[in-house]
Amino acid sequence: MAHAPIKTELVRPTLPKGVSATGFVADQLRHAIISMEFPPGTRLSEGEIAARFAVSRQPVREALISLSRIGLVQVMPQRGTIVTRISTRHIMQVRIAREALESAIVQRACERFDPVIRQSIDTILETQARAAESGDTAAIATADSQFHAALATGAECEIIWQMVQDVKVHSDRVRHLTLENRETMQTLVSQHREIVTAIDARDAAAAEAAMRHHLREILRDLPRVLAAYPTYFE
Repeated sequence: MAHAPIKTELVRPTLPKGVSATGFVADQLRHAIISMEFPPGTRLSEGEIAARFAVSRQPVREALISLSRIGLVQVMPQRGTIVTRISTRHIMQVRIAREALESAIVQRACERFDPVIRQSIDTILETQARAAESGDTAAIATADSQFHAALATGAECEIIWQMVQDVKVHSDRVRHLTLENRETMQTLVSQHREIVTAIDARDAAAAEAAMRHHLREILRDLPRVLAAYPTYFE
């Protein structure tokens, strides 16, 4: 499989004051990989990345090592670094872990939920609906992450959410590919509304069922994505 070069002509984010260069570069690369700006097989050059983010090579090297630890890139001494292909076996295990963790979050949300965060979720859902209608993949992916994070924050389950964040990076890559389909976008919004309706009713069983159904959507979408992007998977 040929490895695509990094796209250095894209917009270059600026390192914010007081932020670690290593953490900044790692976050930017993580987002680029998840959003498929850097799809599986992309060859990442330390020099090009350093130029893109206006940093030295050392934080780039450290950022790539941190991403290799979570399996997003493979660092090969003397040969360079490439974005890894997506493991379907890994995706299946991640889905099981997310179901367990996020089911616990919505159950807790049915017991107590911050009213201010609850209002913010309505705004997120409105943003998602507009993005689905216009077919804005980037906007709906961002709002999707905001929705799940808001559920955890409102239920005072931030530690559980951090655990989810640590395991879901690979399924997020698949999610981005599925969101290229407008029908999938609309389904996502509908499922999110069902989860919120159950939480508002303080129906823990319904909230858990809605969350599990939502997270299993990847199983229904995966065959189509595999057929459309066979070289992205191992």
